[in-house]
Amino acid sequence: MQNIIVLGAQWGDEGKGKVVDLLAEHFDFVVRYQGGHNAGHTVYIGEKKFVLKLIPSGILRPGVQAVIGNGVVVDLGALLDEMTMLEKVGIDVRGHLHISNRAHVIFPFHRLVEKMSEARENRIPIGTTSRGIGPCYEDKTGRRGIRVADLFDPESFRTMYDTLAEDKQALAATFNIHETIDYAQIRHQYEEFAERIRPMVCDTAELLAKAMSAGKRILFEGAQGSMLDVDHGTYPFVTSSSATAGGACTGTGVAPTKINGVIGVSKAYITRVGSGPFPTEIHGEAGESLRKEGNEFGAVTGRPRRCGWFDVPLLKYTAMVNGLDTLLITKLDVLDHLAEIPVCIGYKIDGKAITEMPATYRAMEAIEPVYVTHPGWKSSCRGIKRFEDLPKLAQTYLNHLEKLTGIEIGGVSTGPERNETIIRPGSKLEKLIG
Repeated sequence: MQNIIVLGAQWGDEGKGKVVDLLAEHFDFVVRYQGGHNAGHTVYIGEKKFVLKLIPSGILRPGVQAVIGNGVVVDLGALLDEMTMLEKVGIDVRGHLHISNRAHVIFPFHRLVEKMSEARENRIPIGTTSRGIGPCYEDKTGRRGIRVADLFDPESFRTMYDTLAEDKQALAATFNIHETIDYAQIRHQYEEFAERIRPMVCDTAELLAKAMSAGKRILFEGAQGSMLDVDHGTYPFVTSSSATAGGACTGTGVAPTKINGVIGVSKAYITRVGSGPFPTEIHGEAGESLRKEGNEFGAVTGRPRRCGWFDVPLLKYTAMVNGLDTLLITKLDVLDHLAEIPVCIGYKIDGKAITEMPATYRAMEAIEPVYVTHPGWKSSCRGIKRFEDLPKLAQTYLNHLEKLTGIEIGGVSTGPERNETIIRPGSKLEKLIG
């Protein structure tokens, strides 16, 4: 039995959706353990494009069971829309999706709270997607949230909902915001939503425990990226949940002793969406060129992603906090056109080398990257299926990244489709999924 975590080793958008879809055929369950519908996982199958925001991308593999764990916050309207989209193309969602009864529920008024928070005077704007995810996690940790299980106890739900709605109305009034929200209509709508998802709701921790006892294989799917983790990322420019490997245990109820390996997904360069420090960010025409070549626009929001060069200190840090066993590098083909490729190999602050990841965003913003430059290969990697068939300079680039980070590069993506991926024979990656 192998139970594996797949997560982003940078700031998200590394291509985890494609990787999970690719690996899912080797597993019985694919489990999402944190985040909300702000994390779009894009999968290309032939000419079809799927953008999944809540449902694990393993749902696209016949026979694979998909699980939304307790660590996820769920917008039921968004979930039902996603289910409808998949069902229209013939995917049996209701027969293969399981939703934790302990997952917290996002309501429309959470979006209002997030907009207020982002616009508040003297508030550092985080650049969120304003989908209510942060405020829902705030209610969760404040012990006033509403969980999926609560929806099925009508009397208790109405009391909890009315109390929470009153809190949000009072908060809006404090900020002199008078948006028209029909709180009673929302409550009624969510009672209807609850009946539509009822057959899929269960204690998913128990479901997974029984599956593992029966020898089933579990793939845990992270959202966002490690540098957006609420504890270990570039706080406060982070998400509101644990995007690192530890979140897989708290977000599903699966014990850490049941995890057999961690696969990191990293681009051959690096991107970031939203505000916050970004030491290797490329400005001007070079950054715009990389954005255009890599189609670097958010899968959920369409926002242009900030682009930068591969950051070795950052990758070494995320490898440490996640215990990465192996890396799968995506979007190598995006670098095909470059004559030279800078790689950040170290950090300085005020001219002095530093060896630890700074804890504050102010120190992160003061970083001076130290670069080495690699020659580009100026030929196409697109769709190549064997490592040794890659251009020699592309192989050199990857081998150097492996040496600098100290982490095996077990796989390489050479295009957006699931079959445009190299799994290196004999690698830890091959052994973990084999």
